[in-house]
Amino acid sequence: MRKEGGVKFDGVAFDLDGTLYPNYQFYYRVIPLALLEWRLFFAFNSARKVLHAENHPFHKDFYELQAELMANILKQNQRSVKEKTERLFYRGWEPLFQHIALYPFARETLNAFRDAGLKLGILSDFPLPNKLRNLKLEGIWDAALCSEEIGHLKPSPQPFLELERQLGVPASRLLYVGNSVRYDVRGAKKAGMKAALINPWFKPKQNANNADFVFTDYRALREYVL
Repeated sequence: MRKEGGVKFDGVAFDLDGTLYPNYQFYYRVIPLALLEWRLFFAFNSARKVLHAENHPFHKDFYELQAELMANILKQNQRSVKEKTERLFYRGWEPLFQHIALYPFARETLNAFRDAGLKLGILSDFPLPNKLRNLKLEGIWDAALCSEEIGHLKPSPQPFLELERQLGVPASRLLYVGNSVRYDVRGAKKAGMKAALINPWFKPKQNANNADFVFTDYRALREYVL
């Protein structure tokens, strides 16, 4: 148990994409696919905007609902859209992560937190197992969750509450680390957690002051927590 400014952290949890590695490393690798399948990308992003809405209801089969929204945009068969999305996006881009490097000092920070006895969690809006394996981040998490499988995308508090449950740590003693004010900071705060925001390029982010801690270097996060 660590104490910072009167707040006890028994666990630290992370977003993955754009938080543990720079987004640009993924974006430039996915450009060829995006150009080839631009209509599918457009439909996917449009559907996700709907599904990210904080008041969007739970759906027991998230992937069917996502495919339905995309199929309506594309005017195509829902089953074929779902299959193509799975093949090109979910399975297709996972090998790209074999060539992606974490932020400097991110791995050392994770190891330091584990050595200090903190619970470690990860919560992403996309499936995790193959990405974690390709990033060599397997086996270090006490809880690893994909919000799609819970039926709510961030910033819904539901995935964060499930993260709290699986970690076995009260939300008030959890710090969630992300790169998005809108999704990560807002969702964590709604669930009663503290939130840290990585802002590596010193870019002003709207409402960044809603985060309890903003950092550009993982060594600063390590110092803040420990």
